[in-house]
Amino acid sequence: MLEYRPNNRIYVAGTFDCLHSGHINLFQYAKSFGQVIVSLNTDEFATQYKRQPLMPLKERIVVVGTNKFVDEVIINKGGKDSKPAILQAKATHILHGDDWTGESYLNQLDVTEDWLKENNIQVIYKPYTQGVSTTKLRNL
Repeated sequence: MLEYRPNNRIYVAGTFDCLHSGHINLFQYAKSFGQVIVSLNTDEFATQYKRQPLMPLKERIVVVGTNKFVDEVIINKGGKDSKPAILQAKATHILHGDDWTGESYLNQLDVTEDWLKENNIQVIYKPYTQGVSTTKLRNL
């Protein structure tokens, strides 16, 4: 089991365009292991990948960056290729909800198990917060 260490750097990636309790739970969980670095998708990548964000990147930087569980916000300028952002974050761990795991999640980041091993990075999953999602909130 992963333990808190101040030198752990927990990389959390996403668009976070409608911050909700599931995101806060994810950030809080990440903080229990070390420093939390949130990598935000650009507006262009988010639109290509999923949909146009409700809040532009500038606003998301402020909203996510002021969260007490977040130590640093960076921008995923590489789009599908998350490797530059992961390296910029000096990540020791990548954290994601367990609604998306394994090869499909690694493919989304454009990383491989070998690349993670070469860079001494572990992937950890947090149980998904049921009943809340940006998609559900947008459809209200």
